[in-house]
Order: sequence, then C-alpha cells, then structure tokens
Amino acid sequence: MSTKVIMPQMGESVAEGTILKWLVQEGERVVKDQSIVEISTDKIDTEIPSPVTGIIEKILHNADETVPVGTVIAEINELTGEVTEEVAAEVKTPVIQPARLAQVTARLVEEGGEGGTRYSPLVRKLAREYGINLQSVKGTGIGGRITKQDLSGYIEGIQKSKVPSGPEVKGTLEEEAAGEEIIPLTPVRRITAERMLQSIKSAPHVTTTFEVDMTAIAKYREANKDSIQKIQGVHLTYLPFIIMATASALRENPLLNSSWSDTGIVIRKYINIGIAVSVKDGLIVPVIRNTDSMNLIELAKESQSLAQRARDKELRPDDVQNSTFTITNYGISGSLFGTPIIMPPHAGILGIGAINKRPVVINDAIAIRQMTYISLSFDHRIIDGAQADKFLSKIKDILEGWGSKSEKMPATESGFGGVW
Repeated sequence: MSTKVIMPQMGESVAEGTILKWLVQEGERVVKDQSIVEISTDKIDTEIPSPVTGIIEKILHNADETVPVGTVIAEINELTGEVTEEVAAEVKTPVIQPARLAQVTARLVEEGGEGGTRYSPLVRKLAREYGINLQSVKGTGIGGRITKQDLSGYIEGIQKSKVPSGPEVKGTLEEEAAGEEIIPLTPVRRITAERMLQSIKSAPHVTTTFEVDMTAIAKYREANKDSIQKIQGVHLTYLPFIIMATASALRENPLLNSSWSDTGIVIRKYINIGIAVSVKDGLIVPVIRNTDSMNLIELAKESQSLAQRARDKELRPDDVQNSTFTITNYGISGSLFGTPIIMPPHAGILGIGAINKRPVVINDAIAIRQMTYISLSFDHRIIDGAQADKFLSKIKDILEGWGSKSEKMPATESGFGGVW
C-alpha cells in the first residue's frame, strides 16, 4: 500500500514550504517516525518524520523546491507485518537497487540536466530576478541539475565582470567589486522579509514608549533566583515577569488582543503570547498558550524551553500557531529603544529595551534605579493612542509595584509562590 507524504501546515498563515534537504533516497527503507526530509517556512525549520514503515517509492519534489501546503512530496510503499530488527538496522544503510538508481538519475537528468527545460522553483525564481538564461549555467547536481549554489556562483561571476572599464576608475571599481560578496537568501530570510513588508504596507504602524522602573523586580529576582534554580531547575530572567504583566494588561485591554478584518475587529477571548526568538538565519515566534493562566515559574520554564527548541530546530507545528500578541526582547543585545514591526495579523507588538542602572529623580532626590524602556507598536486602524498608553501604563504599574500588592500568584508544585 502506498502512503503519501505531504507538505504540512506549519502555521495558520503559512501557505507554502521549501524543501531544504532529503535525508533519504528512493529505494531506501525507513521506519515510522524516522526523519526523512528537512523543510523550511517563515514560521519554522523542522524535520518531517515518516508516517509509516516502508520503502521510499518516489520523491516528487527535490531540494530547494517551494511547494504549497498539502502538496504530496513523496510516496512510501508501506511494509505490513512486524518490523524486525534486521529491517530497522537496514534503515541506517541506504539500499538502492541498480535499476531504481538508473531511473532516479534518468528522471533528474530529464528535469534539470543538459538540454532539459525543468528547474526547481527556487532556481527559476532567482533566474527571473537576475535575468539569467539557465541554458548558460553549468549544473553540478545529479545528472547535471542546476542547484541554487550553481546559480548563485554564476550570478556572482557576472556581477564581477560588469565592472565599468573606464581608464580613470577601472582599478578602483575592480578593487571595490572584489571586496563585495553576495549572501544567497535563505527561505527563512526571504519569507520573513515578505511578511514584514506585508505588515508595513497593510497596517498603519504607530509606536509609543514608556519608561519603567524595574528595581522591585530586580530585588525580587536577586532574592529568589538561587532557590528557584535549585528547586525548580529554571534560570529566572526578567522576561517571565514582563510576560505575566503583559497577559494581565491584555485581559483589561482586549483590543490589543485582536486583529483587523474587512467585516470588523476580531476580539480573541484567549491569550496566546508569541515570544520572538532570534535564530541563525532569521526570526521564529514560538507561542505560549493560555498565557494568562500561568504563574511566574511556569512562564519561565515554558519561555526558556520554547526558545531552546527554536534554536535547536525542534519546534512542533503547534508551537508556532494561533498567537494573539507578540513580545520581542531586543534589549538582550543592549538596545535601549526599538520600533518593532507588528506580526500579522496581530494588533500590536511589545518591545523590551535593555535594563540598566540609571540616575532618576524620586521625590526631588536623585536615586540609582534599574530602568528600562518598553515600546508598543500598534495597528492604528484598531487602536488609538490613548488606548495604547493605557495598556502600557498597566504593564508599568504591575512591574513597578511587584511585591507591594496582596494578590498572590498561583502556587507552583513545590509550593513556591510570590506576590505581584
């Protein structure tokens, strides 16, 4: 029985995915849940597991191809009966029959070899952007197939050769061209750029900034971080405090937890906060679900777990779906101010600046306090300035008053609690 492997839906707004690398070949045996292909979308880079145990019958789309969600990318001839240890062991060693290998090579030559007319969508797209005749490019892939690296190298060579040859500037321009480099766009970088441009074009952005005294949080954190690390096994940073305050502010200001539509403003009754995580070639926003129901320790554990899995490319599809608001912590690299771009279809995004000791005036006296700036970029179609400032004011009040109110945080499993 043949089982189809499809390009999965890796986020509510994701319509396509790019195949980065096949980890198996046609004719190779695989077991259920074995990783068979690496894919990339604007939300996530991940590996797709085999849905069954069997033999890779057909690979329908090759590396660097971008295909719509739901497209069949491979077919597996399912093996029935109990999988023996011998079969499982053979998975580690690809088994390709000579006849099958000849068929694969012939198909690849037909699709992208000399005299062929079919190329991967990514190669065709780059060729159109730079006006390249693909018949002039020598391919190094199987059967002479033109790869992304082949085309990038060809484009770089052309650009270097187009340096003007005027006698007065020739030397200088050649030297400058030799000092330039083209970095090919990764799927994550390309799609992130498209999403950010879409956001700026569709939503009128406005940014407002508040200054927040984080001294109470700093004292609480310093007094409790060692015991939390020992008992809960989690490093207590400033981020979970800010997430918790943001969730509370969203409850009181539901317009910030909404999105624009042609029929009206969609208010979301659930609060799922996305945390922007910087990875090697872009940005990923994993989601903390039902954020307003979690306590400080739970938020610390969940935010750190999601960030680590994002960097290790171990996020699941559910980890990046259905967020309602975003927090980005650009202060981690020392930045004080920012004007973050809204993640569609959200109504706003909160940016956190660096937390530093600064002299401030309190009751007509100068004091040294732990200060930060928080910035809210919001969709002015949905939210006005007064509403945005009310939202930031609530976050500011919670953070500056940490420990001074009688309301208790939910207790953790170990009984550790706190106040805010």
